[in-house]
Amino acid sequence: MSTTPTPRPGAPLADRRPSAQFNGAMPDVVLFDIDGTLVDSVDLHAQAWKEAFARFGREIPYDAIRTQIGKGGDQLLPWFLSPTDVAGYGAELDAWRGEHYRREYLPLVRPLPRARQLIQRVRRDGARVGLATSCERRELAVYVGVLGVGDLVDAAISADDVDRSKPFPDVFLLCLARLGVPAHRAVAVGDSPYDAEAAGRAGVLTVGVLCGGFDSDELRGAGCVALYHDPSDLLARYDGSPLAGEWAPAQPGL
Repeated sequence: MSTTPTPRPGAPLADRRPSAQFNGAMPDVVLFDIDGTLVDSVDLHAQAWKEAFARFGREIPYDAIRTQIGKGGDQLLPWFLSPTDVAGYGAELDAWRGEHYRREYLPLVRPLPRARQLIQRVRRDGARVGLATSCERRELAVYVGVLGVGDLVDAAISADDVDRSKPFPDVFLLCLARLGVPAHRAVAVGDSPYDAEAAGRAGVLTVGVLCGGFDSDELRGAGCVALYHDPSDLLARYDGSPLAGEWAPAQPGL
């Protein structure tokens, strides 16, 4: 995978121009992020990264790491390490972190409320389902099993399938290509600004969920057109959401 770093905060992300126009009709495909969107794993990832950095002599605050969850290792490592350090031991650190996460934390991952039911509703209404994630392929397979959605997913793309993870658009572009659907006929659902930035650069509008721990201002600033608490909230208000072809901005029902 490439180690091209994510642009720093405030740097422009080109081509963030979603152009979906459904006119009351459902999109043809809904592209879901997984970590923090469908499964409760963000804190677990952050802890695994903290422990990995510490093993390699770097004490990085948990809260700082958590703000970067949603990126793959190719984009997260250059945020905290110099180019020399990334080249010297970044791959080894990332590999250790992956094994550590899968051994210690992956068994603790649980679905977020009504995640499977939300995907069932998308399928029942005639749209296809794609998974577009910055996690590794082995983790993706476990998540699909935890969610029980193997029979509902039409395409699944992980960070292992592309050169650059989010906030670059590669996972969304590849998922759209495999499904044969143009970007303007898709909607993405994600919990992080990196989801919204990546989808936007692919020309896909994004619905945000707050269950990954990012605040509403961050998600709106990254391009989310509507916000919900979690999959359960999105399912409860599905008929008025972009997943049902509705463009009216929605905010969490606080």
